Amino acid sequence: MDNLISENKPKLIRTSTVAISLDYLLKGQLKFLNNHYEVLAASGTDAHLENVFLREGVRVVNVPMQRDISPIKDLITLWKLYLLFCNEKPKIVHSITPKAGLLSMTAAYFARVPIRVHTFTGLIFPTKTGIFQKLLILMDKLLCFFATNIYPEGEGVKNDLTNYKITKKPLRIIANGNVNGVDINFFDSKLFNNEKKTLLRRSLAINASNFVFIFVGRLVGDKGINELVVAFKKLQTTSSLPFQLSLILVGPLEPLLDPLKPKTLKEINNNKNIISVGFKSDIRPYLSISDILVFPSHREGFPNVVLQAGAMGLPCIVSDINGCNEIIEEGKNGWIIPVKDENAILNSMRNCILDINKTTIKKSNIRNIIENRFQQEIVWQALLKEYKLLEKNIIK
Repeated sequence: MDNLISENKPKLIRTSTVAISLDYLLKGQLKFLNNHYEVLAASGTDAHLENVFLREGVRVVNVPMQRDISPIKDLITLWKLYLLFCNEKPKIVHSITPKAGLLSMTAAYFARVPIRVHTFTGLIFPTKTGIFQKLLILMDKLLCFFATNIYPEGEGVKNDLTNYKITKKPLRIIANGNVNGVDINFFDSKLFNNEKKTLLRRSLAINASNFVFIFVGRLVGDKGINELVVAFKKLQTTSSLPFQLSLILVGPLEPLLDPLKPKTLKEINNNKNIISVGFKSDIRPYLSISDILVFPSHREGFPNVVLQAGAMGLPCIVSDINGCNEIIEEGKNGWIIPVKDENAILNSMRNCILDINKTTIKKSNIRNIIENRFQQEIVWQALLKEYKLLEKNIIK
């Protein structure tokens, strides 16, 4: 996989801590950039890195990285990245995700890579406290010191970097935010006819007349699942609702990292109207049979699922956090609610059911908003333009 023929184009190396980020977050982008650069993708080898190689048509390099702090393994990775950059001599190294950013920017600095770019897709330290927060801040400050250019994914991330004084370097947002935009031709409800939707509803034991809420993401406390399940349970007991209700949960449980409360797990397992389908590589069928996306996350960078749901025509109930409040416009394509507030989730879910006409109006707005601001071609062209500008400004 390392032996594709170069066409004497400038060399660009994209890195992430784990290959799933390259596979999912940058889908299609690397193939587009490969028309203008010789692109290498560096991360640990697994099925996701293989997918990147096959789908994007770019070279891939095996450089295992640890998500957690692991001093010995991190030093080994740093050395491997340094050797990679010295051997390949890229013009640009561009990292996403925290650990890849710190190690890639440091190695690229010492390997004298002229353009060292990092995109902050989200920040962990604002939600942490004490020594751990100080350590995370120090790591991000080091990352920014070694990078030549810093790109926050949205205004919220930019504000946090500024407020915590992570760097004095200019902070630029590519296009309107989000690392890759959304493929509006792929995320299109018109691709799913009534027959397909009816069959899926039947397979999930959801009646045709049910009003369906959906959540997509990891089923962990940090995503607001505990509050969502409590709110849904209360909503089911509300009298005079015009519909029966269903809640689809699309995503994996992560019991070791941020486990759900035992009572939340019990409710998910015992409530026949909560359907947990696990991780799905294609979420579109589940979005197509749903009425509202509920995304009560506690923190985000710039959530792809809200963009994807919007492209499918779904109004969204989202927390007032970074990214979410940059995509959703209150009263136009969804509702913005306080963080960690199960009563606010409950009230928004109830109101959008009772005011179905207003909900329908929102559906007519949301795809247009996504298409005009966040479709992939807008993001890709803006990123390419930025690369060319950086190349032009290199001091020779």
